[in-house]
Amino acid sequence: MKHKLLLALLLTTFSINAQITEKEVDVLVENTMKAFNVPGIAVGIIKDGKLVLAKGYGVSNINTKQKVDANTLFGIASNSKAFTANALAILVDEGKINWDDKVIKYLPDFKMYNDYVTNEFTIRDLLTHKSGLGLGAGDLMIWPDGHDFTPKDIVKNIQYLKPVSGFRTKYDYDNLLYVIAGEVIEKVSGKSWCDFVEERIMKPIRMKNSAASWNRLKDTTNVIVPHVPTNGKLEVIKRYTNPIFDAAAGLYASVNDISQWLNFQMNKGNFDGKQLISEKQIMETWSSQTILPNRKSHPYTTNFRSYGLGWQLTDINGHLQVSHTGGLDGIVTQTIMFPNEKLGIIVLTNQQSGAAFTVISNTIKDSYLGLAKFDHLANLTQDRKQAEDNADKITDEVWAQVDKNIKAKTKIDFKKYIGTFKDNWFGEVSIYEKKGKLYFTSKRSPRLTGEIFFYKDQNFVVKWNIRSFHADSHIFFDLDTNGNVNHFKMKAISPLTDFSYDFHDLDFNRVQK
Repeated sequence: MKHKLLLALLLTTFSINAQITEKEVDVLVENTMKAFNVPGIAVGIIKDGKLVLAKGYGVSNINTKQKVDANTLFGIASNSKAFTANALAILVDEGKINWDDKVIKYLPDFKMYNDYVTNEFTIRDLLTHKSGLGLGAGDLMIWPDGHDFTPKDIVKNIQYLKPVSGFRTKYDYDNLLYVIAGEVIEKVSGKSWCDFVEERIMKPIRMKNSAASWNRLKDTTNVIVPHVPTNGKLEVIKRYTNPIFDAAAGLYASVNDISQWLNFQMNKGNFDGKQLISEKQIMETWSSQTILPNRKSHPYTTNFRSYGLGWQLTDINGHLQVSHTGGLDGIVTQTIMFPNEKLGIIVLTNQQSGAAFTVISNTIKDSYLGLAKFDHLANLTQDRKQAEDNADKITDEVWAQVDKNIKAKTKIDFKKYIGTFKDNWFGEVSIYEKKGKLYFTSKRSPRLTGEIFFYKDQNFVVKWNIRSFHADSHIFFDLDTNGNVNHFKMKAISPLTDFSYDFHDLDFNRVQK
């Protein structure tokens, strides 16, 4: 019996201490890149305050073939949200704001969908994703790039977005309120979000090569470009550069620099012996603010899921995980901390497959937490294929019917659809005829231009000229008693369309023929 107990102890000890090797990471990343068609990835691992692995794989640009390394800069997208929360934490430490101050105290023009919510909405509420608005509501004011909206437009227009749940009752991820949080920081500090974050956080923790926005990078010789698979082929796409998104998703950084950020967090706001943010406020950002429904996170046991202030919170088999993900067109990233184990994991990619960073980070965390081996690559490859097959079934049916209508030469009276239509927050769009074809274009977001096709009844579909959007949409026209179109709504065709293409939140009324 003693021998069995000793053997069990030895096996347990080995399991806990068995950490993934650099060679194993190399194989893991290469296999993942191949499986998900990702051209470039950077990985960082932090343990006990030390950066034990910082390495690049593949290329930053499929055209130039420039190699990714540990200093290659990636857009970290929504991983920027924690920087916004930390910036506000500094202002709380300085006594300039309180988390539960009303937003209208600092931004008098701020207005939500009703007076009660407007008057009760706090700085804390800006960060917790329980405003009552739906997933990604209003994101078409920031997405795709090429629009002319400003943060002040968002402050003004958010009132027109209709709630889908009660105030503070349900989690629905949003971006717009982080943009507004950036406006609060500027109002209180007298500095732009970028200036404040760089001066008060990034510079003191020696994020030497990073910047709070693409537009502020001093050296762009080692920066990835975004890639998207389109029609079965990987292509370089236009980079998102609009500063409107900075406070929600603007920061550019490398694994070397982000390791400084994660160590700073795990040291509870202390860097090189200097307390830049109080431990109290760091812990506030890690405290559950919004409870999410728990769900099985295969193969893990998960006891809770919640959102803090700029951080996602959960447990992995009893180990507290503080993390976030981020996505822009052609870029997805992930940062993870296990504070009790002093473990940090960074995965940055230049293609928009979230499955890729999940495979890598899950495999690394399994090794460091002593969890049973699991083939995350095989599991997520299967999950992705199933999701894509389901989405393809839906979209293929729509376009097959459109092709059938074209071949049948179905006659459509374009005249009753042509005109200018307006949504209260998105502005005007035009539906017009050109060379016998019907088109849609947005006045304020002109990259949203495409041909309109008849599908069935009064349901048409728009095929965007920029195919990398992967966001073709239904248009549901309403006819009045005279058979004219004075109103229409929209909805993305594919269930895999990024939620920031929130066509379903639009409500258009005719303003002129």
